[in-house]
Amino acid sequence: MSSFPELFALSGRRALVTGAASGIGYAIARALADAGAELALHTARNLDAVAGYERSANDLAAEICQRGQRAIVIDADLSLPRAAREVATQACETLGYVDVLVVCASVQQRQPFSSIDAHQIEAELTTNFRSTIDLIQGVLPGMLEQSWGRVLAIGSINQLRPEPELATYAALKAAQHNLIVNLARAHASSGVTFNTLSPGLIETERNRWRRDNPTEWLQITQAANPMQRAGKPAEVVGAALLLCSPASSFITGIDLQVCGGGQL
Repeated sequence: MSSFPELFALSGRRALVTGAASGIGYAIARALADAGAELALHTARNLDAVAGYERSANDLAAEICQRGQRAIVIDADLSLPRAAREVATQACETLGYVDVLVVCASVQQRQPFSSIDAHQIEAELTTNFRSTIDLIQGVLPGMLEQSWGRVLAIGSINQLRPEPELATYAALKAAQHNLIVNLARAHASSGVTFNTLSPGLIETERNRWRRDNPTEWLQITQAANPMQRAGKPAEVVGAALLLCSPASSFITGIDLQVCGGGQL
């Protein structure tokens, strides 16, 4: 039996995290590095710059390198065709292989379904679903070759509780989890696991605009889950580390909801 620390240790492992410049992706990437992993940090610099996170991934990479671990930053807009496959290829070529993949980057258009135009639909489809396929196809051969791998897709409570203004986002998150379940079954005996982690309402850059009005934000948080509050990115980290570590060797195909009971 492994000791408790060894169950969650990732020394010698090489991880690719998309959407690593802020929020949940940043928190997970930092946790994987703390567990000993080398990192490929994906950022979409043109988009992250708008939110004020243009240097976040670079700063995290520099911090990881100062510890003596390897870290690289890959800049790519995942709404562009084949961008995700190129991210996976660059990560594998630079790190040697990738045995932990965290698919976190996504886009979200909050508006009535009738108002979504074809361009917006295509951007969500490519970023939120097609890129997941491309990323997995890019890293899976190496995982299978070494008989060890962890694929973690960051889903959403919306795949269980879709909102009218997030119709395509919720549908694509549900499709993503369906893909993960399919791959989990297909590769169950390979040593590679596939799981989904679905956060509920988490305080991130995506919903900063909703926090501008404290009264409205209080109403939103109280209605979001039985805990009547929003989570923090750090509160997603424990579940993510579990599903990316040796501790989850007998867990595959699940949807782990980190949402304050919002699924109830």
